[in-house]
Amino acid sequence: MAIQGPSQGDDASELPPSFPPEPLNEADIRRPSPKDPIRNPRKDSDEESEDELQAEEPKASWLRNLLEFVAIIAVALLISVLIKTFVMQAYYVPSGSMEQTLQKGDRIAVNRTARDAEDINRGDIVVFVDPGGWLEDQPDTRNGLQRFSSDVFQAIGLLPQNSGHHLVKRVIGIGGDEVECCTDRGLLTVNGEPIEEDYLAPDIAPSLQEFSVEVPEDSLWVMGDNRSNSSDSRYHQLVDGNGFVPVDNVEGRVWSIFYPFSRFGGIPQTDSFDSVD
Repeated sequence: MAIQGPSQGDDASELPPSFPPEPLNEADIRRPSPKDPIRNPRKDSDEESEDELQAEEPKASWLRNLLEFVAIIAVALLISVLIKTFVMQAYYVPSGSMEQTLQKGDRIAVNRTARDAEDINRGDIVVFVDPGGWLEDQPDTRNGLQRFSSDVFQAIGLLPQNSGHHLVKRVIGIGGDEVECCTDRGLLTVNGEPIEEDYLAPDIAPSLQEFSVEVPEDSLWVMGDNRSNSSDSRYHQLVDGNGFVPVDNVEGRVWSIFYPFSRFGGIPQTDSFDSVD
């Protein structure tokens, strides 16, 4: 069945009738007063948003500053730990056994890169871990908080390393050397060569006791510069029969004194062993 469209006489675009709005009552009409502020809805919305942003900005700024501060501290601590572990570490000299080169109370910087046998030479001053029985156990009188704080600051390198398990001495003989004392002039000899030790104070004898040793490979024969007041390789050879220090115990070579400031400076180099093969 076909669907018939409207006839030509019909108005296809005819719209439904519309009615004018009912007139408003005068009482319902409120005319603006000259005192009423002119309001811009869009402007009001923008001002409210700006106020909220300004209120949030100090919080965001404070948090950003805090995060930046924490990041800086973390990076500084990381750098300090890396330097302490691989490059340099500070130590405290606890006795006068190395006078006059080092004095009790000196803070010294130790080169941690010089720890292997090929990096250690005769005449070097080294810090090493007690090889066993060289140091007496000292009672720790600090409270728990002091010990914890000290251990933390030492671990990150902000305090000199506690020398309770470390010693500092001068290397006289390395692996394979024959070290003896003394010649008719009272001098040490290394591999038969007399040593004029320029780092000793004028009134200090090279040694008040005679000895003759051959240093094992990967070991050191060490002595303090204050020969009459140093429990070094000589003393421990007599006490326990082994005055040698394993190279593996070496923490590094002393590089400089950094405190007290009146003694600030590098460790003088010696040429006393230049003639030794």
